Formats: sequence, structure tokens, C-alpha cells
Amino acid sequence: MIELIKLLAQYNDLGIADVIDHNRFNLIAIDHHSTRIEGSTLTEIETQVLINEGRTPNGKRLEESLMVTDHHAALVFALENAKAKKYLTVSLLQQINALVMRNTGKVYNTMLGVVDSKIGAFRKGNVTAGVSYFLNFDKVERLTIELVKKLNESMQSSLSVSGRLNLSFDAHFNLVSIHPYYDGNGRTSRLLMNYIQAYYQLPLAIVQSENKAAYIKALVDTREQENIQIFRDFMVDEYAFLLSREIKKFEAMKKPSPGKGFTLLF
Repeated sequence: MIELIKLLAQYNDLGIADVIDHNRFNLIAIDHHSTRIEGSTLTEIETQVLINEGRTPNGKRLEESLMVTDHHAALVFALENAKAKKYLTVSLLQQINALVMRNTGKVYNTMLGVVDSKIGAFRKGNVTAGVSYFLNFDKVERLTIELVKKLNESMQSSLSVSGRLNLSFDAHFNLVSIHPYYDGNGRTSRLLMNYIQAYYQLPLAIVQSENKAAYIKALVDTREQENIQIFRDFMVDEYAFLLSREIKKFEAMKKPSPGKGFTLLF
């Protein structure tokens, strides 16, 4: 974590966040990787064109484009609320999830009633994902309320930079482990992490889609060993990779071109 804090200081000192369009392209990267983890096959360029111009890529299922545009709407909503220092509530999480699932959600008929996953409703049945069995549905609401309460208490206290980052990583892990919704839990949990980071004006973390297997393993190992440090370490590595990459790109941009420099091509 010490090395990560040094990278963060360098990132801030360079003023990378102030570069024109940096924030917009960063949000597109978050959209791309978060939806790729959940099955989208859009490339980052296709995601960029979709978000900026509204053009869906040829040869891709419409559902994949809707997943991306819904995620972008949820991301913008989460960040607007974070920057306005809006109090975190269960309702706010449900609104984020509802936006995530707005055009791809389904209706579930359960023994306890109908659940529309497009409105951020809590699940009324038990679910699995891969090798993971999640909490019994009758614990979901209580534990989500408890999580929000603990997060608000922590956000109102005095935290170091490392404490703020760990809080965002822990929130991510705990919400996805509660798995309160039928759909969109991973995306919503990563957006909660970004909400907390934006609340503290920190760079927004991205779980690289190329690291999906390691990401899932970190989640599973953390649950099985009941050791939150496993997931924290994974996220520290992801965050350090992001900051290092952005610093290198920024420094390369500032270097004079070697040789003859830029040449017009006709």
C-alpha cells in the first residue's frame, strides 16, 4: 500500500486528471471492462463509439450494447451523487442497480412473488455464481442495510488515503458477497467502489477484464479464508497498474518526438 500511495501522489502531482477528455475516456474504460467481465464482447473502441456517438457495432448482439449504455448511465448517476456528497442509502444502491439493469433486466416469478430486476428490487430466492453459493435471500435486506450503515459511519470519520481506498475495496467485496439482486451484482458492487472513490476525489479503480479469473479467485479465496486482505491486495495491484499506466502515457505524451517528429501523410 505504501508504494500505491506514492504512485497516487505522483499521479496527482502530474495533474493527469486535468488533461482534456481524460475523465470521459476513463469512464469509457470503466464501462468497457466492467461489462466485459459480465459477458460483453464490445472492444474498447466499439464502446467509445457507442457512448460518444450512439452507434451500435455491427455483428454484436443488441443486448451487449444495451448493457454498456445502461452501465454508463449508472456510472454517471453514481458519480454525480458522490460528487454532490449525497448520503449513501439502500435506495441509492437500488437506483444504481436499476440503471445497470434498465434495458436487460428480467422478471422472476418466485414462491414469494414477482421480482422485476429492472427496478433494483431485492431477490426473493437463492442464487449461485460459478462455485459460489450466496447468502440465503431472507438475510439480504438486513445485511444490505447494515453494510450501508457501516459505510456511512466510516465515511463520516477521519480516514487516511489508504483507509479510504480500503473502504472502497471492502464495500465492493461485501456488496457482491451479499449479492442482493438477481442481476447486475458485480457491476453494482464495482460502481459502489467507484462511488466511494469519487466521494473522496480519488482516481476511479478499474478491474481489468483480462484479469477476470484472478478477480473471481480473489473473491472466492477471501470468502473461504475469511480474510479481506486477499481482496484488498488484488485491488491494490489493479489500482497500481492503472495509475502506473496513466503516468507512463502522460509522460510519453510530454516527451519531444524523436527524429523528424510528426510527418503529414497524404
